[in-house]
This record gives sequence, structure tokens and C-alpha cells, in this order.
Amino acid sequence: MANHLTPEELADARGVERTEIIATCIRLGVPVYQGKIDRWLFQAAVQGHERSQRRTAGGETLH
Repeated sequence: MANHLTPEELADARGVERTEIIATCIRLGVPVYQGKIDRWLFQAAVQGHERSQRRTAGGETLH
């Protein structure tokens, strides 16, 4: 699989809507360059955000 995907390709691979992919990129600061998204950067940003949310929900504070 290619490393740089269109929002449509990434949405198909993750089983979500294209608009959700774009919204996630905007929210997490993942760049969309020439209509393509680096799937590894996207995945790392999402995982980092999820870890951050779990730590916050677990009572830990982020500094």
C-alpha cells in the first residue's frame, strides 16, 4: 500500500467517511499536501491523541 493517500483512499482503508478523515487532519494538525495525506503521520497523530485522551480520562494531567 502507498504511503501517501487521498482522503478517499484513507477513508476506505479505515472504514470511515472522507469528511471524518479531513476533520481529523485539521483537528490534529496533520498536513494534506497536494491532496494527499501521509498515512503513517496520520496514524501516529491519531494514536498519540488517543493515548493523550486515555491519560486525561484516567485522572492524570498533561503538563
